This record gives sequence, structure tokens and C-alpha cells, in this order.
Amino acid sequence: MKIGIFFGGQSREREISFAGGRTVYDNLNKSLFEPVPIFVDSLGNFIHLDWKYVYKGTIRDFYPPFNFLPDTPNGFQIYIESIQNLSEDKLQQLISEVGKKVSPEDFTSLFDFAFLSLHGPYGEDGNIQGILEWYNIPYSGSGILPSSIGINKTLQRKLMQMAGFTSPITDTLTRSSWMAINSNAERAQLLDKLISKIGLPLVIKAPNQGSSIGVSILKEKNLETFINYLNKSFFVKEITKTQWESLNEDQKRHFIISLVDIREGIGMPVVIDETLIYHPEDLLRYLNTHFAAAEKSLSFTSINSEEEVLFESFIDGKEFSCIVIQDENGNPLALPPTQIIKGQDVFDYRSKYLPGMSRKITPIEIDTPAIEAIRRSCEALFEALSFNVYARIDGFYGHDGKIYLNDPNTTSGMLPSSFFFHQAAEIGLNPSQFLTYIIRTSLSERIKTGKQNNKLRNQLAALDQAIKAEKASEDKKIQVAVIMGGFSSERHISVESGRNIFEKLASSTKYHPIPVFLTGNESDHQLYQLPVNIMLKDNADDIKDKIHAQLNGYKHELLEKIKDETSVIRNTYIGTETLTLKRIDYETLADICDVVFIALHGRPGEDGAVQAHLDKVGLSYNGSGVDSSQITINKYETNEKLMEAGVLVAKHRMIYLEEWRADQAKVLEDIHQNYQYPFICKPADDGCSSAVKKIKTPDELIAFAEQIFREQEALKEYEAKVLNLKAHEEFPQKKGFLLEELISKNGAKHFLEITGGMLTHFDGSGQVVYEVFEPSEALASGEVLSLEEKFLAGEGQNITPARFAPDPALNAQVSSQVRSELERVAKILNVQGYCRIDAFVRVFEDGRVETIIIEINSLPGMTPATCIFHQSAINDYKPYDFIDGILDFGMKRKERIAL
Repeated sequence: MKIGIFFGGQSREREISFAGGRTVYDNLNKSLFEPVPIFVDSLGNFIHLDWKYVYKGTIRDFYPPFNFLPDTPNGFQIYIESIQNLSEDKLQQLISEVGKKVSPEDFTSLFDFAFLSLHGPYGEDGNIQGILEWYNIPYSGSGILPSSIGINKTLQRKLMQMAGFTSPITDTLTRSSWMAINSNAERAQLLDKLISKIGLPLVIKAPNQGSSIGVSILKEKNLETFINYLNKSFFVKEITKTQWESLNEDQKRHFIISLVDIREGIGMPVVIDETLIYHPEDLLRYLNTHFAAAEKSLSFTSINSEEEVLFESFIDGKEFSCIVIQDENGNPLALPPTQIIKGQDVFDYRSKYLPGMSRKITPIEIDTPAIEAIRRSCEALFEALSFNVYARIDGFYGHDGKIYLNDPNTTSGMLPSSFFFHQAAEIGLNPSQFLTYIIRTSLSERIKTGKQNNKLRNQLAALDQAIKAEKASEDKKIQVAVIMGGFSSERHISVESGRNIFEKLASSTKYHPIPVFLTGNESDHQLYQLPVNIMLKDNADDIKDKIHAQLNGYKHELLEKIKDETSVIRNTYIGTETLTLKRIDYETLADICDVVFIALHGRPGEDGAVQAHLDKVGLSYNGSGVDSSQITINKYETNEKLMEAGVLVAKHRMIYLEEWRADQAKVLEDIHQNYQYPFICKPADDGCSSAVKKIKTPDELIAFAEQIFREQEALKEYEAKVLNLKAHEEFPQKKGFLLEELISKNGAKHFLEITGGMLTHFDGSGQVVYEVFEPSEALASGEVLSLEEKFLAGEGQNITPARFAPDPALNAQVSSQVRSELERVAKILNVQGYCRIDAFVRVFEDGRVETIIIEINSLPGMTPATCIFHQSAINDYKPYDFIDGILDFGMKRKERIAL
């Protein structure tokens, strides 16, 4: 069955929709379905996307294509709606670079079923559902009416109150009424009226947005904050001449970046005094020109603003989210609700989608009868609003013992760790199986509409037969143990990588993955075969906690009950998976799998320790062998070895705990004699981004040393402040760290940071050959690339292939030289399987090219957004094909060693 996956869209959640669509694309069972990517751009065009672009980290990485972007000296990132005077011919030319523009009448020739991964307006509001209904195409999720109800928070609230659900006190304010208030005295009167009616804290919402966009909580009576929050919900921004002129040039740039952020700002284009401004550069010029000539303050308005704001009383209690599905008989069935523990007041866009910003606990930590009451309430609301197939219902369990349901959504986020998959895993379904269930249930639901019944029944019967055949074939596949976790500062990224590998393999026709979690320490590797519900916990620490709880006999009676309630679903869709946790060792691992995919980062994994154990039990694995891994894990030793071979690396030295404690002043004097600020400090033997800092002052150097040499696990508070560390930022404890000179332009005409991946093969004579991909150009928003920018969808921007020169011929020539140098580095270090090499490149006026190596990652990150997938796509490898090639090399290497 061909499945058209609709993703992207016109809403402010388009990046999460794009990432969610990629998750669906990857996780659809390839034995049952053929995915067809239908990208919806922010102008509403439907594009049959070239599959290579599905794996870009953000929409802005590929659309609009860079050769169509207007000039932006300040490096502003824009969407297509910021291109002014875009003619139909130019639009067609633009789209043709990434795919083919299609119309709804073309849909039936492209796919049999539409899977909707769109969010917010145009996706969850009945618009796309109506188009698909008109063209008789079955689709996932709710129909037109429940979708239109599900997007409108004001209408939801009225219907919920009419149906007898407990609700907070509410009020509304129209945009016209707000704009008609001209004085702060009148605004203060409005605030007093709302406080009198609703009280404090006061929740202020944009009623037609998803993911808590445009939502704020006013905790205390403060008129300025109230005005800012209301403007946020209306997508209006105000600024005075004094405020603007108090900013320096860099602060003005960041003001514009924040303003045009579709998640937290108002987006582009904007309206100022009836003038429509499309591009951030034009907005910056407008503000400078206006405030140079006038005192008048300015108000910007998004062209997609809200016409009404919703006010609600604050619910004091535990926040939860619950996925409700339809069972095999069409009745609503609530999965175990998840408690949300936030790092800040609002469970906003970043809290939902960035690891570490919040925690998910399933089920919610209240007594079982109360959880059951939540489930029954969510099921009742699902029926009351006529939802179909599935929904995500958010709410609070109040300290007063009441259940407040406040945000029913007909579509859920579909990132790998979203509630959608997180709760389905509690009944044993992995993401691939759950998507199959959603498609089958949606087909069954569409039959009830009385349209194209015979065709839909035939589709359903064929799918049921295919599901049975697929389940029976699981034991015949190659068994792959995917080892994730570890105990390095990048253990959470390792879990993201491991889950991604698991999901790519779980939907394949060749492999059956087995999730394995590694914890412990360097002298004691503790291995656990994971059930899928534990694998999909938030991060490595949550997985470890859940393992320990189960080993101590913990079983939640509600989860056992829900498993019984969903036994028919599980028996239909689950093959050989189990919900049982098992402690295993390397010998046992050799009994249960044919090959291992090591998805670990830092130590252990990239240091050769795991590889040594696998060699001992005779298991093949991905990546380099023991000797090469022991070198590349150590950045200092890598630099020394490469320098001896004539490869350019940064000037460097180690700083050890003993010498620092013995004579700190002498160490500082030596550094100041040989290095100039700023320079880079980082762990020498850890992963690729943790604790990498640009050090600009002696105070920062001392803070870095004291932080990395600390004795306690908790961060030192003063040093964290000096280094501007984020909350929960990983900063390992070490007995030494690496100091490197800051690599700069140094007179080059063009200077950029790149990351280059590669894949190795055996040629006919058994020699290892290197396939080096086109490198990516990495753009950092801060001083160095963060973990989030490297690995998380929607965060960083990577341009693939890298832009070495504007002239195509020169660009190809430089790329060839850079790739040759990366291959030379890999051969010097005997890297095998695959790797990622980070470097800086200088291109000089006379044509000279210098490639300065930063580091080598023998087990590079394999999260869905990592740029190694963008690079392999240029060579026509889909992510699964790339992973298959990595595993194939590992298995062939073992065969050759045996011979």
C-alpha cells in the first residue's frame, strides 16, 4: 500500500511536523507499505519531495534552495514566505530543485492512503481532511468536524463545559478590542477585571495554535508583563526608540532572530503601519531608518495573527498527557497517561521537543483509582468531541482531586520519543507496529463514512493478510543487537542514536533489532535486553532508573491491567518482542544475535572496550576495531599522530589535574606565553561536543579547569555561571583536558567549519576502500556547535554539500582536495566501517586549500537529524541503506578474519 505522508505545512509547528513526518517515513513497515513523502510548504504548495530531502535537519536546510535565497549579510534564516514577488514560473523552478509540485487531483495516482503528520492550522483544523474527503482518499486520524473542533481552544472549552467536564474559569478578548485600548490606564483596568473574575496566576492562550505556542502564565499583577504576554498571544511585538537604541549591532541582530522565530517570536512577513515587510534584513534596515528619524514607537504584527485570546484560571496540580486510541471494536481506549515535569512554567514548544527540558513519567504518579478516573475522562471526551482513531488529550490532576482536561488534540507529535510512541510502547508496540495499527484503524474508520466502501474493504482485507504474513516472518530475519546508553556525557545522544537505528531496522524486511542498554563503569559493563517501553523512555538516566525499579520487583498494577485490555491489539501486531527486562552478558549476547550495532558515543564504545568484548565472543560489529578506536577516542593522541604524518591540526597541549593543583600559577604563565585568547578547551577523551568551550579570559580558563577537575558530581555553581552553562548541561569530571589554539581565517578568502562522513567497503581483492561523502558545512548559533545543533531535529543548520566556493568548478576542486585529506586521515588512523571527521577549511586567493582536522568520531551520532545521513543521501543511500552497508561491512570483516 502506498502511503502519502503529509508533513511540513503552514503552521508555526512546521519544523516538528517535518521531523515527525520523517519518523513516519522511516518507521512504516517496508514489508507492508511504500512511503511517499508529500511536503507541504509554508505557502500551501504540495510537493512530492525527493526522498533525499526528507533527511535534512530542518526545512531551512533545503527549502527554499540556497540559490533562491535573497542576500542576508547577517545570516538570517528564512522560509519561503520571506521571498518577495515570487512569480509562478520562479516558484515552479524553485520547487523542481527539491521535488515535483502536485495538485490534489494528482493524489490518487501517487498514493492509496494519506498519513497526516501536519500540526496546527491547515493540518489539524479539517482543511486537509476536507481536501482528501473530496478526492476519496482515506487518511489517518479524525475527520473534518472533530478536527475543526480540536484546533479551536475557545470552542473546545464551550463544548466541554456543555458536556459537563470540569473546566477552569475562562474569558476571551478580541484583537480589535485590544488594539482599541490606547492607554495604560485602560489596560490596567482590563487586567484588574480579569484578576477579579479569574484570579492569579492567569493563563493567557492563543486559541488556534498547537504545542503551547503563544501561551504564557501571568503569576503576579504586573502591567508590563501582562501587555507583553497578550501581545505574544496575538503575535504582536512593540518596541520603543529607547529600547532599540540601547542595543548594540549584535544585540539588534539577535532581536531580529528572536522576533522572526516562528516558535517563540511572530515570524515573517510582518506588518508595520500597513507596510508589509518580507525579509529580516529589510526589517532591520526599516527599524534603523525609522528610529534615526522619529521618536514614535513601533508595533509589528504577524500576517498570521490571532483574532482572539483565551484567558483561563491556573490549575494547581500535576500535568499529564494521554493518548486515546480506538480498540478493535471502535471503542475509545486510553493508554497510560504520562505526567509532565517541566523545567519551567509552561510546557511549551522547547519543553516538549528538546531532551532535558522536561521529564515524562508513565503512568502519572498518583494512586491507581485516580489514574483510572483520568483514563475514563479522556475516553469520555474522545467520544463527546466525536474524535476518531486516536487523539492526545492534555490536562491536570488538581490538588483538589478534580480532573481538568484542557487541550484535546486530534494529532500528536511524532518524534521518536513523543507521547504518541511513548505510551504505545507501554502495551508493547514499537513505533513501526503502532503506525501499522493507526493506518489499519483509520481505514476501518473511513469505511463508516459510506464513501468508496467496497474499495476500502478490499484495502483493509489485503492489509490484514499482509500483517499476518509479516508477523510470521520475524524469526527468519538477521538478529541485530543495538547497544545504546553507556556512561559518558553523551549517553543521552547515544540513546537517541540507538533508538533511531532500532527503528530503521524494525521497519526493514531484512533485520530484526534487539535493544540492549549498557551501563555500569569501565571495569563492569552491565548489559540489559530492553523491552520497547523502557527503550522509549526520555533519556539514558530514565532508562537506568526504570531498569533498577523493575529489577527490584516494581510492577504497576495499572500497566498490567492495560496490557490485558489491549491483548487483542498486541497479539495482532507484535511479533517476537517481549515486555520482559533481561540482564545479559556478552556471552548471552552472542547467543541471541547475529551481529551488533554499537550506538555508543564516547567511553565505552569509541574507546575499543566494547569491541574487545565482542571480539572475544566472536560477534561482528559496526565501526573500527580495538586498536583504531583506542587512538581516536583520545584527541591529544590523535593530534600527535596526525601531526607526525604532516596533517594540519591545531596547536595543542594537555593540562593535567596534578600539575594544575601543584602550581596553578606556573601552568597559567606557560599557557599565556604560548597561546592567545580566545582558545578552545575540551575533554581529551570524551565525545564530540560535551564541555567544548571557547575560553576568552583567564577567569574562564580557571573556571573551566576547576569545573572539569571538581571532585563532586554536581556542577560548581560559580564556575557554571562564569562559563554560562545551561541548566542540566553535561560537563564530565576528568583528570586532564585539552587546550587548542582557536582556528581562524588566517588570511583565507573563504573559511568554514565542515564535518565529513564516509563508508568503507571491501574491493575484489579484499582491500578496504573508502567512500568519502560530500562534507557538510556546519553553522553554529553560538561560539561552538552544541550537541543540540549537531543531533536534534529543528535545532542546528547544516548545509550539504558544503559551500567551499561560489564558482561550481572551483567548489568541486576544493571539495575533492578536502575529501582526499579526510580519506588520508582515516587511513592513517585505520578507521573502518564508517566515521565522521570534523575540520576547518581555509581556501586562499591563490587556490591553496588547508584542511585543519579537529577530531575523528569512530562511532558518529546516528540521530534522525545528524548530517551524516544528508551526506550519504547524495550518494543515493537512504538511512536504512547506509546502516545496512555499515552492518554488511562488519559481517564481511568477521568472515575475512575467520578465513
